[in-house]
Amino acid sequence: MNNIYNTQKLQESARDHLWMQFTQHSVYEEDLSKLPVIVRGEGHHIFDSTGKKYFDGLAGLFVVAAGHGRERIAEAVAKQAEQLAYFPIWSYAHPAAIELAERLAGYAPADLNRVFFASGGGEAVETAYKLVKQYWKLRGRPGKHKIISRAVAYHGTTHGALSITGIPGLKEPFEPLVPSTFRVPNTNFYRATEHADDLEAFGRWAADRIEEQILFEGPETIAAIFLEPVQNAGGCFPPPPGYFARVREICDEYDVLLVSDEVICAFGRIGDMFACNALGYVPDIITCAKAMTSGYAPIGATIVSDRIFEPFATGTNSFAHGYTFAGHPVAAAAALENLDIFEEEKLNEHVRENSPKFRAALERLLDLPIVGDVRGEGYFFGIELVKDKVTKETFSEEESNRLLRGYLSPALWDAGLYCRADDRGDPVIQLSPPLTIGEPEFDEIEGILRSVISGALNLI
Repeated sequence: MNNIYNTQKLQESARDHLWMQFTQHSVYEEDLSKLPVIVRGEGHHIFDSTGKKYFDGLAGLFVVAAGHGRERIAEAVAKQAEQLAYFPIWSYAHPAAIELAERLAGYAPADLNRVFFASGGGEAVETAYKLVKQYWKLRGRPGKHKIISRAVAYHGTTHGALSITGIPGLKEPFEPLVPSTFRVPNTNFYRATEHADDLEAFGRWAADRIEEQILFEGPETIAAIFLEPVQNAGGCFPPPPGYFARVREICDEYDVLLVSDEVICAFGRIGDMFACNALGYVPDIITCAKAMTSGYAPIGATIVSDRIFEPFATGTNSFAHGYTFAGHPVAAAAALENLDIFEEEKLNEHVRENSPKFRAALERLLDLPIVGDVRGEGYFFGIELVKDKVTKETFSEEESNRLLRGYLSPALWDAGLYCRADDRGDPVIQLSPPLTIGEPEFDEIEGILRSVISGALNLI
C-alpha cells in the first residue's frame, strides 16, 4: 500500500492535542518516533501510517472478534445511519435496539431476558452496580449494599466500577472511592499457596473464601459478587473445575446476586456467545460489550433475570439510570450484522475446535527458561514470565519494568506482533486475537514470541 500519510505531522499533532488513554506521554516528548499511528485493518492485521503490517494479537483490545475490514458491517452501519441515525431509548424504542435485545436474551441462559443497553463495558458494570443496590432496596432490604470481587480483577474505570476493581495501583490516584467493596482470592493456580497440587481442591478453596467473606461481613449486607469467567488482569486466570458451581451454591444459600462480567469473555472469546454457557453456570446478571459489534461501533449491555427485573415492573418504580448513546441505532445495527457473521461462519465452533491447537502452539514456549506458565481458555491466553522456573520466583518491580516496557513491548511491536505485555500482577504476555485465525497463525504467533522472548534472556 502506498504511504499517503504524513506520519511526522500526525505524530506531532497527536503529541500536541490527543490525550491518549493509560499513556505515559513523556515517552513521546522524548522520542516522537515511538508513537504508532494505525490507519487500516484487514482480517487479523493492522497497518501503520508508514505502511508497516502487524499481526493483531489482541483483537484491538479484546474487541475485533470477526476481524478487521468487514464490509458488510460497514454497509449495515451506513444503511441504519441513513434510516435513523439516532434516537434515545428513554421511554421510547426503535427496531434495532428491540431486535438486538431479543437476540441477546436468546443467547443468554435461563431467564436472563431483560437487556439494559450502555455505551461500553465500564458503563455496563456501572449499571449492574447501581442496579443491584436499588434492587435490594425495592425488595425491602436496603442493608444489602456491599460488593465482593476478586484480587487483581479489573471491572472498569468509572467511579463505581473502579471501586469494584481489585488493582490498588489503578485505584490510588482517585481515592476515596465508593466504600463497602471487598476482595477475595482469584483463581491463579500457578501461584496457589493452598492446594497447589490439586486444581479442583484449589478451586473449592478459592470459592469458599467467598463464603467466608460473606459470613464475616454478614449476609444481610452483601448485595452481589462480580466475577469474570476468565479473569483478565494478572494474566488470564481460568476457573478450576467446579469453581462456579460452588460460587452459585454460595450465592443461593446467602441470597447474594452473581454478576458475570463478560465484557471480554462474551461473544466467542471462550467459544460461546456467553462464557457462562461454556463454563456451565447461570448468573443473575451478565455485563458485556467489546466483541458484540467486533468494534465497528461502541455498545454495551447489562442482561438481567426476570427475577431482578420484577420489582422495576410494578407500580411507580423505575431504574433512574441511563446513557445518551445507549442502544444507539447504528451500534445496534453493527451488532446484529456482526452476530449474523458469528452464526454464518460458526465462529464459536471454530474457537472450540482450534483452542487446543492454539494452546499447544503456545506451550511449546515452555522450553524457554523464563516462560513459567501458559494458561487461558478459548482464544484468550496468558504467558507468565519468571526469573526461576523451579522456584517460580518473579521479577522485581525494576526488573519487570525493564523487561516489559524497556524490551518486550517495543520488541514485539518491531517484530510485527501487537499484543499486551502486562504487569498488573506478575509479568505476563497476553494474547486475544481475532476468532478467525487458525493453525498457520498459531505457528506465526509462536515463532515471533519465541524470537523476542529468547532475546530477553540476555537482559535477565
